[in-house]
Amino acid sequence: MSVRLAIVWTLVAAPAVAQGIGARVAATPDGIVRLSFAARPGLCGNGRNIITHSCDGGRCGRHTILFDGSSEDDEVEYDCEPGPVRVSLAVRDGEVRAVRTYVGGRWVTPVVGTMTDLGTVSAHDATQFLLELARGAQGRVGEDAILPVTLADSVTVWPALLGLARDERVPRRTRRQAVFWLGQAAGDAATRGLANLVDDTGVERDVKEQAVFALSQQPHDAGVPALIRIARTHPDGAVRRKAIFWLGQSGDPRALALFEELLTKP
Repeated sequence: MSVRLAIVWTLVAAPAVAQGIGARVAATPDGIVRLSFAARPGLCGNGRNIITHSCDGGRCGRHTILFDGSSEDDEVEYDCEPGPVRVSLAVRDGEVRAVRTYVGGRWVTPVVGTMTDLGTVSAHDATQFLLELARGAQGRVGEDAILPVTLADSVTVWPALLGLARDERVPRRTRRQAVFWLGQAAGDAATRGLANLVDDTGVERDVKEQAVFALSQQPHDAGVPALIRIARTHPDGAVRRKAIFWLGQSGDPRALALFEELLTKP
């Protein structure tokens, strides 16, 4: 006896855009829900496992975002497309159970199951939905909802990420992930937010240590002074040691001067 695999496609009409994305997702049948939105300038991907911040004339390489939230420089150049951001949600009983993010490429027909395509949505609406998902979801879903937020066009995300990092109601792993991506949001304001996060007495130590790491990834003129202040004055010895460790990796002369001061102090 042969079994035929059924594919059910649900196309959502354009007027439904007025309805919130969260409500639309919750109303879909169990299966996969897809949505797309504009990627910010300078971003590209291969539609699969590569997202990079550097592309020129469709050729990309260097500073690839890996899917564990880390990044690395590339040795091989590859073809790359400047968007869109594509988000695939696994939904069961009206709840998102998994999030996958891509940049570029094309959606393919699923082999089996129900697929709901929300089409192209505004980057603003997408980030609002994903931030709410990150705020309320448990486990990997909350963590994985943060990456696509950082890829959206014309949206300033660092204040929202800082809010997530400070919110004790948000699962700790999600908060740490928010801090990591906050560290990737270049700019003086984001750096000040990270430094303030380290000083916040209501934030757990491991979240503060992640903020110290994020500061170490900033340009030296922004990150090193903040790390030196933390190494000198922070009341938590473990946080001070983290700052000293990352200063040691910086190679900055100001860090060497601090080490000399600490080592020769009576």
